[in-house]
Amino acid sequence: MTEPLLATHGLTAHYGDFQALFGVDIKVEEGETIAIIGANGAGKSTLMRAITGLLPSASEAVRFRGEAIGTLPAPEILERGISMVPEGRKLFPSLSVEENLLIGAHAREGNGYWTLERVFEVVPVLRERRHHPGTALSGGQQQMVAIGRALMSNPDVLLCDEVSLGLAPVVIKEIYGSFPQIKGSGAAIVVVEQDIGQAMKVADRVYCMMEGWVTLEGCPADLPRDAIHNAYFGVNA
Repeated sequence: MTEPLLATHGLTAHYGDFQALFGVDIKVEEGETIAIIGANGAGKSTLMRAITGLLPSASEAVRFRGEAIGTLPAPEILERGISMVPEGRKLFPSLSVEENLLIGAHAREGNGYWTLERVFEVVPVLRERRHHPGTALSGGQQQMVAIGRALMSNPDVLLCDEVSLGLAPVVIKEIYGSFPQIKGSGAAIVVVEQDIGQAMKVADRVYCMMEGWVTLEGCPADLPRDAIHNAYFGVNA
């Protein structure tokens, strides 16, 4: 049986003595969009940090293309094809929009679907403002720079950590409107999202987390509203 593109197995994570993840199992197949939902503090961002090597984990706890990568440093995981759009965007304030985007291209060798021109095709306003400081743009435009920077590494898996947080609905719609072309480039997408409705619209499968545990998994069409509510907030919420 073929292994998933990306999978975690009994993944745990700690911040010092505090345990943030408890035996998390998820899988991502080629070309899938996976949503990780849960309230603030559920462990969603910690899961992203563990997958990308920003938090240490056991070697076999994270596997990518059949290889155990749990102990690899973040730069090596990026080189293998897992790229993250971090919460809060994390643009370089001293660099222009174009320079922020080009930094992403240094992560992997060789040619791929995503180039500067392709990013500009998806988000034309970035072409217009390519020489502006990255942090001088609106919040939504900065988010698109962060997504474009991650795409410039031509990832096999794109992790999007709270990309809609604090943005207006029209901007969120624009951001999620870019997902079909991202999937068309061959990348699988993992999106961390507090907005259940938005997650259900874009995901092939959903994982719900609460207090470091996966409490529910399934296809959006197969998950009753009550089950999602209980998994998100707790049975007695």
